[in-house]
Amino acid sequence: MNPWSIRLAERRDVGELLVIEEAQFPEPWTKGMLLDEISNAASRRYTVAVEQGKVVGYLGVMFVLDELHVNTIGTLPGHEGRGIATSLMDEAWADARERGIRRATLEVAVSNTRAQQLYYRYGFRPVGVRKNYYERTHEDALVLWADVEAKGEVPAGS
Repeated sequence: MNPWSIRLAERRDVGELLVIEEAQFPEPWTKGMLLDEISNAASRRYTVAVEQGKVVGYLGVMFVLDELHVNTIGTLPGHEGRGIATSLMDEAWADARERGIRRATLEVAVSNTRAQQLYYRYGFRPVGVRKNYYERTHEDALVLWADVEAKGEVPAGS
């Protein structure tokens, strides 16, 4: 059993989410952006992993028709590699299946191989590249798609 629990994000979590955003991403989301996302429960779902009263990770997704879009996922520095992101993805995948979601998509920096490995375990595969996707770094982003029912390791050589 994990030492953390997963629950829906609340407005009171935004300060802790900002700490993760600013530590993990060259283009962190702002307080206003995160509050808007958390408040938009009709088409968004943000969850947090909480350990001993502290947010140690979070995941934000958006629903568009029968598709799920992974908006953001992050782990508190010092807590990487513990399975927190995997727990958040497992929970989101279960929720997506319950909702009848069939496909999922996301963009990930081409240099973020750690995140790519996580996504590949959920059946995501590259389908394209968005050139200069990240405004500050001008880095390209891989566009990944997955069938929600497909969750497996990347075949050798992929």
